[in-house]
Amino acid sequence: MNSRRAWLVYGVGVFAYLVAVTQRTTIGVAGVAATERFHSSASVLSTLAVVQLIVYAAMQIPVGVLIDRVGSRWLMAVGTALMVAGQVTVALAPTIGVAIIGRIMVGAGDATVFTSLMRLTNSWFRGKIVPQLSQWIGNIGQLGQVLSAIPFAIILHQSGWTTAFLSAASLSVVALVGIIAVIKDKPVGADEGPRPATWGESLRQLRISLARPGTQLGFWSHFVTQSSGTVYSLMWGLPFMVYALGIDPAEASGLLIVSVVAGLISGPILGLLTARYPLRRSNLVLAIVFFMGVVWAFVLLWPGTPPFWLLIVLLIAIGIGGPGSLIGFDFARTFNPLRSLGSANGIVNVGGFLASFIMMFLIGVVLDGENSLRVASGGQSDLYAFDSFRWAFAVQYVIIGIGVGFLIHARRRTRRRLSEDEGIEVAPLWVALSEAWRSRGR
Repeated sequence: MNSRRAWLVYGVGVFAYLVAVTQRTTIGVAGVAATERFHSSASVLSTLAVVQLIVYAAMQIPVGVLIDRVGSRWLMAVGTALMVAGQVTVALAPTIGVAIIGRIMVGAGDATVFTSLMRLTNSWFRGKIVPQLSQWIGNIGQLGQVLSAIPFAIILHQSGWTTAFLSAASLSVVALVGIIAVIKDKPVGADEGPRPATWGESLRQLRISLARPGTQLGFWSHFVTQSSGTVYSLMWGLPFMVYALGIDPAEASGLLIVSVVAGLISGPILGLLTARYPLRRSNLVLAIVFFMGVVWAFVLLWPGTPPFWLLIVLLIAIGIGGPGSLIGFDFARTFNPLRSLGSANGIVNVGGFLASFIMMFLIGVVLDGENSLRVASGGQSDLYAFDSFRWAFAVQYVIIGIGVGFLIHARRRTRRRLSEDEGIEVAPLWVALSEAWRSRGR
């Protein structure tokens, strides 16, 4: 455990995830180009990203079960090969329908990598370093968004759609070679217990994981923190900045890096806080959600066009949501045995992407609806008007608000289970802070 070989496996796995994030986010950077190439409405264009996320989310639980049954290496290899095929299909797509098929393949391949890597990390490492390594997976992986925002965007603008997507596909070829050559499921002699012998046993293990309040707490933590940033970076951020705020497309693509940098800075801090205060992880999640909600409110309610500095604050806020979502996997890790961790991680990872594709689709519907009302009242068509985005982005408050309600319910059940099974009582945060303050004064 924690050996040189472990670090090599981890490094190759993180590179494979970085490449997967690159493939996932290319369509967000190419949103404007896709509009011009396929001449589609906002709701149809959103289908490119939505179906990818639907496939990704729908596959998480089956992938988690497969990880526990057959291991991570095989799944990562097959998934990376699927992403190659999917991006080549998008590159050569003559119509929006063919491009959607390609993105379905990308979503299916992408679905295997992150959960498999989280399982590998828990097999090859032990101790308090695990939450920090989980944060670094997310942080380094999000650099894939930098690759799509700068090199991919440059190739897209200079050489065109086909060359850009074929170039992205070539990165996955490199990752595939690394996976096959280096990655193993676990160290020699590792005792993780037997894998499920039958599919029936796998499904029984899945049901047990799903019933655990700690797994549910991880699901809702991921649901409320990850979705806003995903919706922005994967689909609607670029049209919002280019058309509603009047920012140059190249500059807008570069601005997406602000979220990545925010995640890189906040991720290690959240990892340390998660390891040091394991009983207060849900408070970290709720604080991140509150911060994002306040910043979004300022942006959407600002009279006229929001200033540039406020856009930067927004990008920082949703960037912190990315590493915040990884706290959900730490709940899965601490409330599930290692032999069923793949299934538990798969359940958690559904959360954020379920919220994302719901919000992504509804935002497109609201934008189309606002534009139709504008045209019907005699106005000029303006699909991406800022006032339309005000209403469209407000959808987030409804979806995430529902998630927060379920998160608080799951936290209550998890704490009750801790009290019953281990005798651990978790006082409300204000009580704990008051006690800490009184202790300092003694």
